[in-house]
Amino acid sequence: MDEKLKKEIRKMALQNAFEHGGETRDKIILGKILGTKPEFRTKVKEIAEDISKIVSSVNQLSLEEQKKEIDENFPELLIPKEKIIEREGLPELKDAIQGKVITRFPPEPNGYPHIGHAKAAIINSEYAKMYGGKFILRMDDTNPEAERMEYHAAIKVGLEWLGIEFDTVKSTSDDMELFYEKAIELINSGKAYICTCKRENISKNRRERKECKCSKGDIEKNNKNWEKMQAKFKPGDAIVRFRGDMKADNAVMRDPVLLRIIEGKHYTLGEKYRIWPSYDFAVALEDSIDGVTHAFRSKEFELREELIGAILDALDMRKPYQGFFSRLEFKGMPISKRIIRPLIEEGKVTWYDDPRLPTLEALRRRGIKPEAIRKFIMSLGLTKANTLAPFDALEAFNRKFVDPTSIRLFMVSNAKKLTVRNLPMTSVEISNHPVNDMGKRKIEVDGNFFIPGEDTQDIKEGMQIRLLGLGNISITKSGIELEGEFIEGEPTNIPKIQWVSQKTAHQIKMIIPKALFIGDKFNENSLEELDVYTEPHYLQLKEGDEIQFVRFGYCRKDSQNQAIFTHK
Repeated sequence: MDEKLKKEIRKMALQNAFEHGGETRDKIILGKILGTKPEFRTKVKEIAEDISKIVSSVNQLSLEEQKKEIDENFPELLIPKEKIIEREGLPELKDAIQGKVITRFPPEPNGYPHIGHAKAAIINSEYAKMYGGKFILRMDDTNPEAERMEYHAAIKVGLEWLGIEFDTVKSTSDDMELFYEKAIELINSGKAYICTCKRENISKNRRERKECKCSKGDIEKNNKNWEKMQAKFKPGDAIVRFRGDMKADNAVMRDPVLLRIIEGKHYTLGEKYRIWPSYDFAVALEDSIDGVTHAFRSKEFELREELIGAILDALDMRKPYQGFFSRLEFKGMPISKRIIRPLIEEGKVTWYDDPRLPTLEALRRRGIKPEAIRKFIMSLGLTKANTLAPFDALEAFNRKFVDPTSIRLFMVSNAKKLTVRNLPMTSVEISNHPVNDMGKRKIEVDGNFFIPGEDTQDIKEGMQIRLLGLGNISITKSGIELEGEFIEGEPTNIPKIQWVSQKTAHQIKMIIPKALFIGDKFNENSLEELDVYTEPHYLQLKEGDEIQFVRFGYCRKDSQNQAIFTHK
């Protein structure tokens, strides 16, 4: 250990001891060193002895002696730290009353849930918790053409995995009769009308801010056309439009659609209804009748705030506060169904749980913890600035959750054989974690090993190496296959190499996901596969367990014969 590192360790030990009544412990200082200098995680045994000596030396000093040494060598430790008042959680809500806040998460079951859904669900859930209020899960299922029970179930499973709990669970389609009732009310008050113009004419008039002839029809005619929508008109023949303002700068207000005809089998209601509410009409009414006090959604809906308010005003219904936040995506990992579906159809991506995707199923399979997702999303706050985050931002949070409980195992890629003579043991016990007490594992050895190919490139005859947890080896033959002889000796400044016993080695496939897109182009090399050897203890782990393969990174056991790389 160099003097600079020893000085850093002594500084940490003195500070911790002084702050805790004059005494510190080896494990605390080891944890601090590994936290600030992760490169030493593979050299724990080498530095642990020096840490123990330094900690013992510091603990023998009196509190006054510790203070004197700090004052002389590390005076910056005694400078009073300025207290930074940090606000935990989200910003306060406007007009919120403790115990009275009601929020909701209204996903459409037209695809698998992804990181963007997680953000919306977590923000709304946290606000309900923050004010001791209620949280509603409302499936926005009013488009039979796109929605399926498969997606409905996947959303519920994903939210359960995230640990999100709801006070009420419902579907928008539960209130179809209410939508009809309110549609007729708007028609009879002259605040909505039936439009039978062709789609291209409607679009043209909206662009040119011109009213169509249908908007001038009387209430009786509109009621007759409403009856025709029930059975006679075909999809596209007629729509119900809100009487907004065709001159408005906000294009959303130019007589938008409230209801339209969709002929398709709804996954729970079958063919009971053929007139379905638009998103704007449905969300306005549902938020009002559900008692939602604060409705948050992603900022692409911000222009619709005016329309939702206008619809509720026209019906003399209660209006919730509306808030907006940025969408969340990762660089190189699109969340759009329009992009993901063709990749699956073309076989470029296996399924929605492919570890290259930002779906909740994929993140879980990759080894990302739900607690890390929550912490990551809360760290972003309620900003409306575009959030195209690098994936390693989430990795940093995940690392804190997986590191303390991830068993350490040896893993060898591009394996080369090493035969060792005079091995004095037939088995060896190795700790499962360098800091936490996770027990030990016993590995049988007979002198025949696999070692990483990259480590053999610089090994020459006559040099010494150390097999981690086993001992020193003097190399007697180098080349395609190496030979060596076990020699007594302490860890010295020689290469430290991991290994797997040939006798018990278990071969697995290592899946390494990378960015799915580089810019706008699909990355043909976004999934790497390696055939590697690991220890037999791998077979005793449960599917889904997180492992840190030494000098490689954190990985999740996907099956007995496959692991998925999570991150460094």
